[in-house]
Amino acid sequence: MERLVTTAQAAEILGISLQGVHYRIKNNQLKSIKQAGKTYVYLWDDKSKKEGYSASIEEVAEKKEDNSAHFQKVLETKDEQILLLKKSVKWLRRQYQEEIARLEKNQDKMISVFDSEIKLLQSAFNEMRSIYKPQLELRPEKNKFISLLDFTSLMKSYKKSDVEIKNLILKAIKSGDKRFIYSKKTKKVLILNDDFSDFK
Repeated sequence: MERLVTTAQAAEILGISLQGVHYRIKNNQLKSIKQAGKTYVYLWDDKSKKEGYSASIEEVAEKKEDNSAHFQKVLETKDEQILLLKKSVKWLRRQYQEEIARLEKNQDKMISVFDSEIKLLQSAFNEMRSIYKPQLELRPEKNKFISLLDFTSLMKSYKKSDVEIKNLILKAIKSGDKRFIYSKKTKKVLILNDDFSDFK
């Protein structure tokens, strides 16, 4: 038989906290009503309470079974994911090995092509050298450069002093004498071979 009690009385009878009573009311585990701003709970006599308690134990057992089934599904999903990842890794490894084999094969082909290109270039170089070498050897001596020391020695044979030699070079560069090539970058002078008889 049902009886109406306050939430505090229900907590004491059921052996739970007041919050536990409100929680059960909220989750429709306990039937309740509000009268004059207070909440009252319907409870059963001892026999009914025991039956209700037994029912709640069965509910807990069912919930445990549901949780167990859910956990089992999660495990199965996890196993499927692991299997899928293993297959993906295996596939990627195979792709990687095939790519390495392909690159090694292409590397051998490229080396072979480069070797043949180098041989062609060497052949072309040798041919060009055979054509132009005689012309270079017959080139007049005056087109070759001499060192500053050689130029100074030549000028000294013309009885020029060091100051005069220096002034000759500066004057020749300023006047645009093509036998003297001055590099502004390196600050050096290149002197073409000549008898420089005009400097005597």
